[in-house]
Amino acid sequence: MNYHLGQGGTKKTMKAPATKRSPRRVPLTRERVLGGALKLADQGGIESLSMRKLGHELGVEAMAVYHHFANKDEVLDGIVDLVFSEIDLPAGGTDWKTAMRQRALSVRDVLSRHRWAIGLMESRANPGPANLRHHDAVIGSLRAAGFTMEMVAHAYSLLDSYIYGFALTKMNLPFDASTNVGEVAQRMLHPSLGEYPHLAQMVTEHVMKPAYDYSDEFEYGLEVILDGFGNWINRFANGALSESAEGTGEWATAAAP
Repeated sequence: MNYHLGQGGTKKTMKAPATKRSPRRVPLTRERVLGGALKLADQGGIESLSMRKLGHELGVEAMAVYHHFANKDEVLDGIVDLVFSEIDLPAGGTDWKTAMRQRALSVRDVLSRHRWAIGLMESRANPGPANLRHHDAVIGSLRAAGFTMEMVAHAYSLLDSYIYGFALTKMNLPFDASTNVGEVAQRMLHPSLGEYPHLAQMVTEHVMKPAYDYSDEFEYGLEVILDGFGNWINRFANGALSESAEGTGEWATAAAP
């Protein structure tokens, strides 16, 4: 506080100008680093993710990021685990088919938000807790339904191959939900559509229907797979399929109605 003499020599006080405080810096944590990395990956894919760009996104030097993660691979482990944490676990108390259907739909929806993750979900040598919890819950749900461990392995592999494969195919299609699929198909095949009669029939009689949405194909294929598993487990429970048949041609044909 400063003093000065006013008129008549009266001492008056003057307040010192207020100093402007700089905004408080948000502490850098592992969670904040992973949140920034997930944002970068969602916006520009894995190619856009580097420790330098991540530091810039967080408003810090890259060395600050290295304080929490030794390298980019550790960051990838972390954000893949975040993606797994968004997937609904098989619900307890529901039948296995409902649980597997809900889980498959949840994986599909999560991957549509994090397209970069499709090829990385099963690639981690150091999986995080959400990743491990997810796999354990799926295995447990199938085991509780009477699947043998080898049946679980077959079912898990087939389901994930279908889910990830469909997600990858959909991601790379030359159209999306906002595009008129029929127009795209006609443009791709014109003027040679007449040379491929079966393809032309599919386009005109199925794809060009106003309500057609390629995404609907996912649930159709999923039901076929789950019905096949149902035939497996029913034949096994009724003694029509022995455990020794697992991995043989008899096992492969057991899914047929």
